[in-house]
Amino acid sequence: MAKNFKSGFVTIIGRPNVGKSTLMNQLTGQKVAIMSNKPQTTRNKIQSIVTDEKSQIIFIDTPGIHKPKHKLGEYMVKVAETTLNEVDLVLWLVEPETKIGPGDRYIVEQLRNVNTPIFLVINKIDTIAKDRLLEVIDVYKDLFPFAEIIPLSAITGENVKVLFDMIYRRLPEGPQYFPEDMITDQPERQLVAELIREKALHLLQEEIPHGIAIEIESMRQREEQDIIDVQAVIYCEKDSHKSIIIGKQGSMLKRIGSLSRQDIERLLGSQIYLELWVKVKKNWRDSDFMLKNFGFDPKSM
Repeated sequence: MAKNFKSGFVTIIGRPNVGKSTLMNQLTGQKVAIMSNKPQTTRNKIQSIVTDEKSQIIFIDTPGIHKPKHKLGEYMVKVAETTLNEVDLVLWLVEPETKIGPGDRYIVEQLRNVNTPIFLVINKIDTIAKDRLLEVIDVYKDLFPFAEIIPLSAITGENVKVLFDMIYRRLPEGPQYFPEDMITDQPERQLVAELIREKALHLLQEEIPHGIAIEIESMRQREEQDIIDVQAVIYCEKDSHKSIIIGKQGSMLKRIGSLSRQDIERLLGSQIYLELWVKVKKNWRDSDFMLKNFGFDPKSM
């Protein structure tokens, strides 16, 4: 390990759907967080790790901060807010808008209780003219005493290296927390479940994805074969949703399975045989028991 090695934890916050997971994947160069244009895609803290010869940065992609409507929502907001004073740096991701909406004003109020340095990261600059960007910066700069303001595009990678350099400058000297070849602390089962949920988010109608959860019932390597058998259940909240997820003659479930299998094979580097079932668990997002069963436990934070 190099002399004066730096390390630290950096959390990414923002309203749902501002590009947090896209930025996470851009920063790490790996697909760790699932991406979707639907809000509330990320439900747990996802840690991804970037290590080089002079530093190790642990990025934490949190659920979007929003006013919750059910127990799952309350859990997600608590996950996001409790990380703010436990890290070395906070990246607040916003879109390049000149009008600050109630969602961002809500986040600003949460930040007033935070002692951690905060970078304002203006994402999606590839969608606006450069002269308008100055207007956006002007609107936000008086809102809060930001340590830095960095405009970038998570999707194209523009200015991401600038953000990296700024983060490195702020990191304290410290140990290497994780092995240098480790890119995430997420268990393989959780990553597989998230990949399946991502495909469902992309393929299903608007009202369904918020009410689904994935449980991996088993993952087993076949004896003397380079094949992993994965059995998973997609839980939904309504009988009507179940029929949509399955589709006519199982067509939708087959599409979800086929797309999921391709990503899982890339993740695990092995051939995958994937079996999917669909089950109904009504109102699971408001059930403490079911939330714990799916890995959402506020008491464990």
